[in-house]
Amino acid sequence: MEELLEAVERILQDKPLSSIQRFVLHQSWLGKTYFEMAQGSGYGSDYIKEVGSQLWQDLSEALGERVTKKNLHLVFRKYPQNRINRQKNQPEQELPLNSSSAKYSSNLVLVSKMDFPSGPVPLDSPIYIYRPPLEELVCNEIMQPGCLLRIKAPRKMGKSSLLNRMIAHAREQGYHTVYLDFQEADESIFASLDKFLRWFCINVSRQLNLFPSLDDFWDAEMGSKVSCKIYFEGYLLQYIDSRPVVLALNEVHRIFEHPNIAHDFLPMLRFWHEQAKQDQTWQKLRLVVVHTTEIYIQLKLNQSPFNVGVTITLPPFTLEQVENLAQRYGLEWATNKEEAQRLAPLQAMIGGHPYLVNLALYHLCQGEMSLDVLLRTAATPTGIYAQHLRELLTLLQAEPRLMSAMQQVVTANERVQLDAIAAYKLESMGLVQLDGDRAQPSCELYRLYFSQQLGKQNSVNASVKLSPEEQQEHSVIDENDALTQFVNLHYFQQYLEMEWQLWLKKSSQLTLILCEIDYFKFYCDTHGHVAGNISLQKIANVICDCLKYQADLLAHYEGTKFAAILPKVDTDIAVELAENIRDRVKALAIPHAQSHFDGFPAPVLTVSLGIATATPNHENSAEMLIAAAEEALFQARRKGRNCFIVNLVLNEKI
Repeated sequence: MEELLEAVERILQDKPLSSIQRFVLHQSWLGKTYFEMAQGSGYGSDYIKEVGSQLWQDLSEALGERVTKKNLHLVFRKYPQNRINRQKNQPEQELPLNSSSAKYSSNLVLVSKMDFPSGPVPLDSPIYIYRPPLEELVCNEIMQPGCLLRIKAPRKMGKSSLLNRMIAHAREQGYHTVYLDFQEADESIFASLDKFLRWFCINVSRQLNLFPSLDDFWDAEMGSKVSCKIYFEGYLLQYIDSRPVVLALNEVHRIFEHPNIAHDFLPMLRFWHEQAKQDQTWQKLRLVVVHTTEIYIQLKLNQSPFNVGVTITLPPFTLEQVENLAQRYGLEWATNKEEAQRLAPLQAMIGGHPYLVNLALYHLCQGEMSLDVLLRTAATPTGIYAQHLRELLTLLQAEPRLMSAMQQVVTANERVQLDAIAAYKLESMGLVQLDGDRAQPSCELYRLYFSQQLGKQNSVNASVKLSPEEQQEHSVIDENDALTQFVNLHYFQQYLEMEWQLWLKKSSQLTLILCEIDYFKFYCDTHGHVAGNISLQKIANVICDCLKYQADLLAHYEGTKFAAILPKVDTDIAVELAENIRDRVKALAIPHAQSHFDGFPAPVLTVSLGIATATPNHENSAEMLIAAAEEALFQARRKGRNCFIVNLVLNEKI
């Protein structure tokens, strides 16, 4: 940070930074909002904003390019190279190897080479995203005498990164800090409560720079828990000065795995917290407990084994925070507000999960793949999230009831009511969002992946009841499950809304094709749902194959309907594609037993299609395009089905 301040002062040679400008620059670099700066400094937010605006204006004039609070990281990553280019026409000047400017340039080059997302985000990293009021809440809480703070969340949500910043804040306040990570403990340490508590006390002693004196306080007759309490009360908390001590316990779920330890250690922490309400000695101790929540499933726990103190849950990133992070990763297009809307489909796909967001932005900034490819392959075994998804699937497979509950959630078009225990466990894994007892997938990634994986398992179970010929046909369909290429209607509509703003600039035609299987409910009622699923897969394969080169996104919804967005496709080409789909579905010759009744268009399954084309402009909208395609599909049904209708109403308005 000092190097950044020095660089800015070099840029503003005749305008040295005031203390308030240095404060605003520092906090902006850390990603704080003006409101957060005002809260932490005592200045008014309007004054802070005014100081910031003047600072960005001065920097813009000095550097010859626009500098804002949001593109600060991007500008200063480029600063060393810009400086080199400007110096090519100037006499060379040697800089001492230890000069601050040389050190600053080196650091900026390193920042631009982002590390692969893994482990806690370092304290000085520019890619840590503050999630107000989360950081303020934990930092304020440890100021309370005798507090107990519990931070819980699924894996890779940022628990350790938050904990490290809380510890840094405690040190800034002059507090003693002790950090224990139970992953560091050997398995043998958990052999008995006595051995574990002695290990615990020795580690705390050493971090407080006190000689371990367990033998003076340990009494086998009184038991390990009482001995541990006396050791803290009569030695550790007495021999340190009056400053509070923050005892941060990370990876506490490791304790949950050892019931012989957990049944005594966790109630002991609870008792210490209660003691602080009436004993000033214990008020010096501030406890922070951090654990993952997936452990509930592995240990078959129906509730948290430690419900004490203030509970902190970690929220996902908002779209604005994802855009902010994209800029810090050096994605220049993310600095443009309209271009940054391209991140909305990513937000819908991964739900703002911090690790998944960082992983996506890392791959994007490396230039390894485009955003479209990333989204299209996200839920597949070859996508960047494959390992994360497999780990979750393994947890689910250990609990058949949870697998069944998750399948209900991912196959429904609306929130599903679950029993309390299943809902609690799926939420603990981060797989669902709850509204009361009703659940929906946390993100589109989980819906796509688990509908595919859990559907395959059900298909295997169902195929046992089929004849050998039917089993062979079913396995062929399953190997090429086209439905995994289709998103749900909600994601489809959101994607269309967001991309519309980009298509406005391109002034090229955009086509939406809606396709519905004719009388499919009658078919399933007659032939059964297994046959219905096989037929659905066949038709989905045809649609995928016909549109694989033109479609930007495919959706499947309401069981029988499909939708496709086709950029740069005019009406004539759309008609050819629709006719091809209709002919090839009919050529599948899937027999319909009830087709001999009046009203059925053919003795085999057929499809009806609605087509709408528009050139996006400010006179139309994504909703109007969808409505036009729906109207065309309705007219195709009225015409007798097994046909397509084109709606040109939006073209007439242009």
